[in-house]
Formats: sequence, structure tokens, C-alpha cells
Amino acid sequence: MRLRNIPGAKDAIASSKIVVQEPKEWCGKWHERFANDNPIYIEVGMGKGRFIMELARQNPQINYLGIEIYQSVLLRALQKAEKEEALPNLLFICMDARELPEVFGKGEVGRIYLNFSDPWPKDRHAKRRLTSHQFLERYDKILADDGQIEFKTDNQKLFEFSLEEAGNLPWQVKEHTFDLHHDEQMNMGNVMTEYEEKFSGQGNPIHKMIIDREADVS
Repeated sequence: MRLRNIPGAKDAIASSKIVVQEPKEWCGKWHERFANDNPIYIEVGMGKGRFIMELARQNPQINYLGIEIYQSVLLRALQKAEKEEALPNLLFICMDARELPEVFGKGEVGRIYLNFSDPWPKDRHAKRRLTSHQFLERYDKILADDGQIEFKTDNQKLFEFSLEEAGNLPWQVKEHTFDLHHDEQMNMGNVMTEYEEKFSGQGNPIHKMIIDREADVS
């Protein structure tokens, strides 16, 4: 269960230099915010931040934005980031992912990472899943023409749902595996999240898919 009410979380986030306080003001202008023209990659639902911080360390030529809706979870990522060496190519945002098209301009994002998202198991909550067609429509508005979405989970039902949703135009499943850590090609260079390490340590296979838009052959 995710923590939601840590005293002082709101104030710590509001005073942090690496948390963007008014992200909608930067819609279409994120290269100005980073003061460079490097590609912009985002993680939606970054949790405690291990994954995106490691990517930012490995790839200084890419700008990263970690997005998290829960203040108490973002606080954990913020505390971790502030204990380590500053990463000029990493910023955080506390926001609801439904507002992504209001925060990023058309084609502004080069890649979207979705890691161990809430499965929302009840059918009536399907539209809340970050791989639902409702969210894919939001991603379509901000993702570059050649952009990709990478999704990892240990939840097989959610993964099968996601494969079906992503198999509809304009999307196509470029690659997928039901056992990432035993798939030599797809596991190459894999950066693990906190949940991934925990679940794989329990013997749960990790599922991953990479999707992009269907090529226009007209």
C-alpha cells in the first residue's frame, strides 16, 4: 500500500529545487526549462525514483522527468535524490497523469516509461490503468512521431490487458516478453525498479513490452 500522508511532505516538495511547481507553464517549452535541446523522457508513476535516477546517471545526454501523483511517495524519491550527487538532467513533478497533455506539447516527449503501475483489478476501473486506451490517447498527444512506450509489470492479467490495448491502431507492439530476466535480448541494459527487484526476488516473472505507432505505409 502506498503512503499518502507523511507530515511535511507537501512543504518539502514545494521548497525543492528539483520539483517543478507549475508544470503546465512549461508545456511546449521543456527544452527551455532544461536549458538544452536534449531529448525528453518521462516516467509516469515513478515511485521512489530508483529507476529514473539510474537512467539519468547513465544518460547525461537525455533529460528525464519523473512523475508521481502521491506526495508521500514523491518525498521518498526526493530524499533519495538529495542524498546523492545532483543530476542536472533530472526533475520531478507531482501531478495526475490524466493532465499530461496539458503539461507537454505535441511530440515533446521522446519516450514514456511505465513501471509496475497500479493494476486496478476491477473491470469498472479499467480506464484508470496507465496502459488503457484512454491513457494511450493521452500519450499519443505528447509522444514524438518516432517515440516509444516501455511498460514493465509482474501482473500477468494487467500485461495481457495492456497487450490487447496496445494492439489497436495507431499503436503496435514492437517487442514483448513474459519473462524479461530470462530474455537475453530484451533484458540487455535493463534497469530494475524497487518493485522489480522485490518481485523477481520472490520468483515472479517480469513482463515487458515496447510499443510505438504503426508505420504509415500509404
